[in-house]
Amino acid sequence: MPNAHIPRHTKWASLPNSLELPYVEQGDESGTPVVFLHAYADSWRSFEDLLSHLPSSIHAYVPSQRGHGDASKPLRGYEITDFAGDLAAFLDVAGLGRTVLVASSSASFTVQRFTVDNPHRVLGLVLISVPWSLRDSAAGATLFEAVSSLSDPVDPGFVRDFVESTVTRCRISHASLETLIDESLKVPAHVWKATLTGLLNAAPAAETAAIAAPTLIVWGDRDGFVSRADQERLVAAIPESQLVVFEGAGHVVHWEEPERVAAEVAAFAKGLES
Repeated sequence: MPNAHIPRHTKWASLPNSLELPYVEQGDESGTPVVFLHAYADSWRSFEDLLSHLPSSIHAYVPSQRGHGDASKPLRGYEITDFAGDLAAFLDVAGLGRTVLVASSSASFTVQRFTVDNPHRVLGLVLISVPWSLRDSAAGATLFEAVSSLSDPVDPGFVRDFVESTVTRCRISHASLETLIDESLKVPAHVWKATLTGLLNAAPAAETAAIAAPTLIVWGDRDGFVSRADQERLVAAIPESQLVVFEGAGHVVHWEEPERVAAEVAAFAKGLES
């Protein structure tokens, strides 16, 4: 049965690099371990609605990454390799071995890097609305121009416009949307800038190395940020991959279709058991 309406108790992971990452955990301890990583400027709460629809057979872990939400916010260290290192440390602290990794949008760069460097630790990947690359991206360049002028406290109007631009239809509740905006407001200006710079400079791991993990790619056909061509390029680059298209959904598919995305994740994880 789905974990509907369960209270969310925040735990804390103390990493060896002195960072403190809040995370939530749910599901049977004997279930398939699945770690969810949020996108740029989000937090663990990006997956809050989706968690309510996961079966207990999924042992879910959902951290906020460095600089985001209530996590530690160091002044530097926002390259993809930094986030991938944090992921490795988080898995160690949580005592996780081989794990399914679910990445939303830009977090795909982190899990691809981690998977190439640590193939023995990955059961499978779920990539939601992911870009092939942000280098030479018109949307990335436009966002960088806006982010470059940010200062603390970050303008709430900018944050609202940014979050609302990722949703293309009214399939997310007003309360959930306001929560996500509030979480993005916790990101200081230096993190907006440094993280985006790291993303814009990142070379996708799939471009230069083989990703052998079974992979599910989820994309909404009204995504205004990443194209179907990006998804098909990933399918071509990852031998054991499949693409699921959600008609009418925008960039953050799991906000608009949390029940359906949860079902896809659960079915994918179950298929890895055989």
